[in-house]
Amino acid sequence: MLEVADRPFSSDHDHAAPPSPPRASGPSMNAVNNWVPHDIVMRDSWFPLAHDHAVGKKPVRRAVYSHPFYIWREDGRAVASEFHPLEIVTRDKSPYTDARGRYPVMERYGIVWGWFGRPEAADPAHLPSLPFLPPNGGLPKHMTATIRFDCAAPISLENLIDLTHADFLHADVVGDEKSDSEQVEVFYDSETITMVRTLVNKSVAPVMKFFSGIRQPTQNVRQVIRIYLRSHCAIAYGRFSPGDDVPLFHPCTPESRDRTRMEMVMNTSNAGLMFRHVMPKAGYKVSRQDSSMTNPQSPRYMDLDPRKDLHSRFDQAGQRYRLLMMALADRQAAGDFEYRDNVSADCSDIIGLRKELFQF
Repeated sequence: MLEVADRPFSSDHDHAAPPSPPRASGPSMNAVNNWVPHDIVMRDSWFPLAHDHAVGKKPVRRAVYSHPFYIWREDGRAVASEFHPLEIVTRDKSPYTDARGRYPVMERYGIVWGWFGRPEAADPAHLPSLPFLPPNGGLPKHMTATIRFDCAAPISLENLIDLTHADFLHADVVGDEKSDSEQVEVFYDSETITMVRTLVNKSVAPVMKFFSGIRQPTQNVRQVIRIYLRSHCAIAYGRFSPGDDVPLFHPCTPESRDRTRMEMVMNTSNAGLMFRHVMPKAGYKVSRQDSSMTNPQSPRYMDLDPRKDLHSRFDQAGQRYRLLMMALADRQAAGDFEYRDNVSADCSDIIGLRKELFQF
């Protein structure tokens, strides 16, 4: 039977700072039916803009909440501006850049990150922890991909936080819903939410049957999704026994109100030769399957609607995600942009990282 635990992080599960439980004055559980994700704009956060290998001397254009980010390199270092370097500037600069119209930028994990918010508040301490990616980058290009979704970023992430969807939507990749037992737990603080799903004797993932040579009919599986709320970044970590670990960086950068960009990275360096090269490419197939569900949903959440969403007891992760996002948006609307919890704290333990495989 599925067991669901919905509770804040504690020191038994993570080494982060003590949690800040949701305030009584924040949104109530009834508010999940008044969900307008397109209106949420997160500030004072690092957003993934581009893979480092995609940024050179020639400017490339990205966007965060429809604000332009032109990115290029000067003396080998990435810079980002709201103005093209050849542009004759005839408009005022935004409050999100310095006197030259430039955004704070940093490179980490093979990604160029741009800060969206108060420039003076930019701090590397607010970069999400991605413990399975080499801090200085260097993974081969075949482990990266760029994917786009025609939906609001929170809708894509709400779909992702429900790990059980994969058994039905992605069964031809990760296997169906059959298992001897299943346990689901949900942990959260003011900046993150994590869903952990543990299955015993689950149907073996077809992608591992064909490309990892798994001959047993079942696997023991531990799947984790962890979402960093402000930056709309998610990490997914799957442990399959027997089988290979699947560590995935799944950011959902909000380019506009209903357009999302994912600069994916999947570190399959420790997998077998075939799986190492094939699995990252499966992201294109999986994303099409996700888009078939999320894209039609997006326009239905652009405005308040008297119709209520229907929820089951299995939807607590998604409901909690909505509440946390609305609570954070309310705080920012009131002028409170402070981080109450440490997003850069090492999350290796809670995601179950096999640290011996990822020593950098």
